[in-house]
Amino acid sequence: MKPQGKYFEDFVIGEEFRSPGRTITETDVMMFAWLSGDYNQIHTDEEYCKQHSIYGARIAHGLFGLALVEGLKFRVGLFEGTAIASLEWTWRFKNPLLIGDTVHARWRISQKRETSKTDRGIIWETVQLINQCDEIVAEGEHVVMMQRKPEHDDQS
Repeated sequence: MKPQGKYFEDFVIGEEFRSPGRTITETDVMMFAWLSGDYNQIHTDEEYCKQHSIYGARIAHGLFGLALVEGLKFRVGLFEGTAIASLEWTWRFKNPLLIGDTVHARWRISQKRETSKTDRGIIWETVQLINQCDEIVAEGEHVVMMQRKPEHDDQS
């Protein structure tokens, strides 16, 4: 079965993409707390947050936002069957991710380079997680190893 995603050669520096949106739920936050073991009150205790948090309400885990970005990007289909490995993330938290926020991912291809192996290449993406108010919740850079087009590609 032929991969449906883009190959290394198909990506163009400067090319931009946007994912569909997704609304953050209380279940999302609690499931991530359960999965990660991070039950910090800023994520799990509404009354504590009303009195002691600068946000006045619970916020989602920052790392949940990063994991969500990867899932949102996957929904676009660009990497399906052609991404080999995520090599590096650099990630900055800019604004809180709140229960009820609807977010999407926006990313741009910033660099690419061939490798010494002829079957793969590396791309760099500048990635943002954006909320419904068009505020950047978090942003960073992602480095991905991608498959190159097979030499015997039958697309012609």
